[in-house]
Amino acid sequence: MSIVCGIPLLECVYCLACARWVWKKCLYTAGHESENWGLATVEEFLPVPQLCRLILAVYEDDLRNPIWEPPGGYRINPDWVILRKNYEETQCCVPPYLIYLDHKNTDIVLAIRGLNLAKEGDYAILLDNKLGQTKFDGGYVHNGLLKAARWVFDAECEFLRGLVERNPDYTLTFAGHSLGAGVVALLVLIVVQNLDKLGNIERNKIRCFAIAPTRCMSLNLAVRYADVINSVVLQDDFLPRTTMALEDVFKSLIW
Repeated sequence: MSIVCGIPLLECVYCLACARWVWKKCLYTAGHESENWGLATVEEFLPVPQLCRLILAVYEDDLRNPIWEPPGGYRINPDWVILRKNYEETQCCVPPYLIYLDHKNTDIVLAIRGLNLAKEGDYAILLDNKLGQTKFDGGYVHNGLLKAARWVFDAECEFLRGLVERNPDYTLTFAGHSLGAGVVALLVLIVVQNLDKLGNIERNKIRCFAIAPTRCMSLNLAVRYADVINSVVLQDDFLPRTTMALEDVFKSLIW
């Protein structure tokens, strides 16, 4: 009895609470959320390799003399790249991107590159967020990524509308990797809500492929837009598995 009385219960409860907080903040990953999902079909995955090459092409300064091309090359026609914007042109409001008119696959593609570890502006986009800060269409979204997506929409809306109207049978695809994947995911939300500004393109002609995306929207939005947004995550890829709480920890340490 004396041993039980000697245990500092209040301190034990406090330590357990702190341990739970550390686990939630630093050790918990989001991998379990998709562990029971079914496998993608061949048809669903078919566009992914080519879109990955197209995203990688954004990193090149000159597609006719590439430096970083993957095995087999980019397999794109440089003449079909009809618009490119670098960091200077985007004012670091969004990572560089290009628009590719894919006549082979009857597709208009806007591709955005991933996080540049050497660019402070990219970190500013990623870390510009707090839990529950920004509401959108009945859910919550990442504040910095939404601002970047709105920048792209405002900058390229008229250009994309012209392409859609001149190519009515083409699909409209948004693709991105890492930070760019988060941007295109939220860009698609904006696009779907503004179809009239893009020549009244039908929703079923709009696609988004987010390769290793940052976590950028609440579950209810992810479910509601699942017919448009396709997220591709390779096993335990770090960034997509990182919770918003852990992002806050990173922010407090480096920003």
